[in-house]
Amino acid sequence: MAVRFGTDGVRGLANRDITPEVALAIGRAAVRVFASPWVVIGRDTRRSGPMLEAAVAAGVCAEGADAVIAGVVPTPAVAHAARRDRVVGVVISASHNPYEDNGIKLFGPGGSKLSDEEQGAVESAIAEALAVDGAANGAAAIDAPVADRVGTVLVDARLGEDYAASVEAATEGRHLDGLRVVLDCANGAVSAIAPEVLVDLGAEVVVMSADPDGTNVNASCGSTFPEALQQAVLEEGADLGLAFDGDADRLVAVDELGRLVDGDQILASCATDLRDRGLLRHDTVVVTVMSNLGFRQAMERAGIAVVETPVGDRHVLRAMSDGGFSLGGEQSGHLVFADIGTTGDGLLSAVVLADLVVRSGRPLGALVDDAMTKLPQVLRNVRVGAPMPDVADRIATEIAEVAAELGDRGRVLVRPSGTEPVVRVMLEAPTEAEASRLADSVVAAVVALGDPQD
Repeated sequence: MAVRFGTDGVRGLANRDITPEVALAIGRAAVRVFASPWVVIGRDTRRSGPMLEAAVAAGVCAEGADAVIAGVVPTPAVAHAARRDRVVGVVISASHNPYEDNGIKLFGPGGSKLSDEEQGAVESAIAEALAVDGAANGAAAIDAPVADRVGTVLVDARLGEDYAASVEAATEGRHLDGLRVVLDCANGAVSAIAPEVLVDLGAEVVVMSADPDGTNVNASCGSTFPEALQQAVLEEGADLGLAFDGDADRLVAVDELGRLVDGDQILASCATDLRDRGLLRHDTVVVTVMSNLGFRQAMERAGIAVVETPVGDRHVLRAMSDGGFSLGGEQSGHLVFADIGTTGDGLLSAVVLADLVVRSGRPLGALVDDAMTKLPQVLRNVRVGAPMPDVADRIATEIAEVAAELGDRGRVLVRPSGTEPVVRVMLEAPTEAEASRLADSVVAAVVALGDPQD
């Protein structure tokens, strides 16, 4: 079987698409490609996590490296360890997906997401490992280590604590005293760590969805289901709400009025704050094509340049590294503060945002309203029978007609998903009704294509 990396590793139904055999092959490939002396392995709270964790560790040890098991920790904690120790990090998580799914993603030595070239090398090594593991005398055929060079499985029980300390240090000694916060931990990897961090910093914390049982990760909670958090913020009279996803690499917030604050709005607020303090390198922020047009308009008014990338925080990270920029992120809540971390980090973003509220002495809602005004944005997901990588080219005429009608009043974007057989249609327009009408016309054009395998 062919294993291909999407926008963030490989992902699919656990034990069908993401099997122990695939996990073992990824563990072997990680060592083969990067020659890492050890590999740190973290996971979220899914039932299938321990099974896949054991398989990745077996693959790592089969190649002669040590497997360091960190257990349940947020994705950025693994990136933190990979950066600190200059080794490969592996995260077993399907992010915001339901518990039935799982996935595996890699960080290279230094804690960065893989480049296209590195992904290609890993995919080739995975294919080799899968082919060999299914063949007679396969181990000898790929010159695998003999018994006295097999790696050891170790446990790192302190990684979560070390990561938490690094996040708390982002406030530079400032505290969150007097701030009342509601946390929605998505029953995920941050369930134990996030409340402790916010309390250590002095906030008064109300905790939701922090009791994982292996099947309730992201279940009507977390960053993809913020409605309960919005209600809780109002009921608790909180200053803000903070919601993570299953592996805590993204954040969405709720202001004191119960309004949802997405990644674009958090990014706009932080960009202007960093610029005002002389900490926004090159007065530039990096975003993806999905960022709201209102964000771009706000940054133009603020004199902040915007660099645009394809969807996926690894593309944001690459552009930030290439340009020497300090801030970037996605509308979905993957936010990267490059002077502090190496990847999207929900908990770090939460602390930075809470610190901004306290430092400014203003409510989150006022900060966000000053930072940007969102244009109505309509998103449609069109499930297709097979991937359509060229979908935008195939309906170019319909897209051009919609774009001409919008002019500079809005945007249309059509792109295939990087993780599932879905075409994503996004429309921005001055009104919700116009955005919906135009989105429906583009969706009809996609549907009219039918299944390309027909």
